Amino acid sequence: MKRGKRYAEAAKTVDRAIQYDTADAIALVKKNASAKFDETVEAHIRTGCDGRHADQQIRGAVVLPHGTGKTVRILVFAKGPKADEAQAAGADYVGAEELIPKIQNEGWLDFDVVVATPDMMGVVGRLGRVLGPKGLMPNPKAGTVTMDVTKAINDIKAGKIEYRLDKTNIIHVPVGKASFTEEQLADNFQTLIDAIMKAKPSTLKGAYLKSVTLTSTMGPGVKLNVAKLAN
Repeated sequence: MKRGKRYAEAAKTVDRAIQYDTADAIALVKKNASAKFDETVEAHIRTGCDGRHADQQIRGAVVLPHGTGKTVRILVFAKGPKADEAQAAGADYVGAEELIPKIQNEGWLDFDVVVATPDMMGVVGRLGRVLGPKGLMPNPKAGTVTMDVTKAINDIKAGKIEYRLDKTNIIHVPVGKASFTEEQLADNFQTLIDAIMKAKPSTLKGAYLKSVTLTSTMGPGVKLNVAKLAN
């Protein structure tokens, strides 16, 4: 992949042979986030899990103390009083069966998170092929299949993010924006790591965190000292 001049200059500031402390890594990522927009700071966590085994599937959600810096659009599948509750709580879109053709046939995907009441999962299940690959299927573990739609919406708007293994057993999650202070990014990152450490499968043999990298949207990755994170 061809990289630009700015990326090449930024990459020179990162020593590939070093595993950085969190504070140093965050400072470096912020310094190298020089794009014309407010870059997202992301964590990429390579685990020793094997996602093919159900008991090693890591999935959950955590509310970042300082949010993600991103405005999240929420779609809620609910009916009756629960639909009214979702509207009142500030959901961007609320609906039921009538949304199926819009999403399936018209390719409407103007939302970032989907919440559903349990009774609507039969309907939402029909969208599995569309929502599944995009990581948008509601899930009880992530708190997005719930009767308490107000809490779900409030948590998401407050900065709740979902983490899960991808096919290569890596977790990719945003931890804030480059415009955040170093302290805000450190708080968010530590909250995420604490949640992921708690989610460690009891059946796992060997290393849990193999590598942790922080990066901004356009910047080079900075590797962290995993031994210090796992303590």
